[in-house]
Amino acid sequence: MATAIDNARRMRSARALVEDHMQVKAGESVLITADTASDMTAINAIFDAAATLGSRPMISVIPQLPFQGKLADPYLPTALQAAMLEADVWIDLTHPFMAGSDAHDRAMKGNRLRALGAGGMDSAALARLYGAVDLDSLFEVQSALDTLIGEAGGKTCRVTDDIGTDVSFVLAPRGQAKKRRAEGPGMNTVPGSVVMLPELKSVRGTLRLVAAMHEHYTALQRPLTLEVDGRIQRIVEQGPDAQILDRALRRAGRGDYGYVIHFSYGLHPAARFGGKCFIEDIRAIGANAIGLGMPWWEPGGGENHPDGVVLRQSLSIDGQPIIEHGVVVWPEALAGKADALMPRFD
Repeated sequence: MATAIDNARRMRSARALVEDHMQVKAGESVLITADTASDMTAINAIFDAAATLGSRPMISVIPQLPFQGKLADPYLPTALQAAMLEADVWIDLTHPFMAGSDAHDRAMKGNRLRALGAGGMDSAALARLYGAVDLDSLFEVQSALDTLIGEAGGKTCRVTDDIGTDVSFVLAPRGQAKKRRAEGPGMNTVPGSVVMLPELKSVRGTLRLVAAMHEHYTALQRPLTLEVDGRIQRIVEQGPDAQILDRALRRAGRGDYGYVIHFSYGLHPAARFGGKCFIEDIRAIGANAIGLGMPWWEPGGGENHPDGVVLRQSLSIDGQPIIEHGVVVWPEALAGKADALMPRFD
């Protein structure tokens, strides 16, 4: 049963998301999208926070999508697509999510919309991700890591873990840096993770996944092993989880397994890995969300790709250890700031 303290934390978190991160202002139209599997406590908290600021929020609830990205196109109601075009701010909590769909792309091309992808975030994750950390301190570390990785384009990155992951790749040039606040049109993500883009054909090695977002998000009872040599070559194991991942990869890759298209590093001190909330799990310290399939810039690509999760990663760039067993160790000044990040308990 929720207590007054729980409710206060939830509202503080919703206010941080709406007012601080998404910069919602009085008079703006705010679209909040949910599905039939969403935690409506989180949805209502975000709605109330937006209404308190004098904006005009609207909640749209749709049946849970079977797939995400462009694969979701046939399932999106036309009325919702129209609402996307008229919103100033769109906060999407559906999961599978709508980012990468044709409707999402049309809305973003209007150069008006400030959007947040927060797919599947429940009320507990909302409280931890937005209300249990100093967002400025978190972003300082996140931004420094973004810069370090962005300036390492062309260098060789190696990722390992304790259970057999060992993969190397050449870092692609810097992508778009994440913004602390949504002060202009564009797509935004929940704070607490850094993305690494590989040169697609350079990825080689072994991945041992402990969770997967394939046709749904789940922790795996036994890890799945992927062998990669430029393209994903095979899933080593057999069984139900392997069958589902095989289907998801072929669906996203037009019949093939495709590539490893991104890696990441989670650094949020309050995030917890529970195997249920993807958006929170991949922000737990040391987590690595690994995108699998076709890149979004190729025809048929997009956010429809499945993801695998590795925990307690170690990462080096051109032989220099940056992260060891999930913890930032270099540069020394950055390691100190990362170590000082603490969750709030009030």
